[in-house]
Amino acid sequence: MNVKYRIVLSMAIAILAATASLAEVKTDYDRTAEFSRYKTYSWGKIHTQNPLWADRIKADVASALAAKGWTEVESGGDVSIMAMEMTEDHRTLNTYYDNFGGGWGWRRWGGGFGEGFGTSTTTEETYKVGTLVVDLFDTDTKKLIWRGRASDTLSDKSDKNIKKLNSDVQRMFDHFPPEVKE
Repeated sequence: MNVKYRIVLSMAIAILAATASLAEVKTDYDRTAEFSRYKTYSWGKIHTQNPLWADRIKADVASALAAKGWTEVESGGDVSIMAMEMTEDHRTLNTYYDNFGGGWGWRRWGGGFGEGFGTSTTTEETYKVGTLVVDLFDTDTKKLIWRGRASDTLSDKSDKNIKKLNSDVQRMFDHFPPEVKE
């Protein structure tokens, strides 16, 4: 094997190893939402197996949104944020409620948040362990306007994963707010 071939092979292996360690980050959003009118946000529920992750998720999302000019308020923000860590591989039904009496939230099949009367919307997705899902809801309409998810983000290796969480959340919000095409 010549030296040039070994260098190319080594570079290819290094590139494959680097991309294999990156989380798959996906986002989706409501094409009718007017993101230019949103400037503040408040936190709803954060569901993680390890309570220490809740503050880390909040800090990383806050950093990403502050870079976009958004401000966190204690309650009553233009947008309400909820986040959830998937703790097992399974198909998930997400139900979004517009409860009778004004309350709202989300519920995972087999346990979760928000019960009540009113209208609801259910979607089905399959998540792997360690996937972080961040949802942004219009506070007034209680409608999901944006979802970001990063797979293989959270696990039990704290130091390494704190950096990975920060990187994945930053990638999640790279193209936020989305440019809604007319």
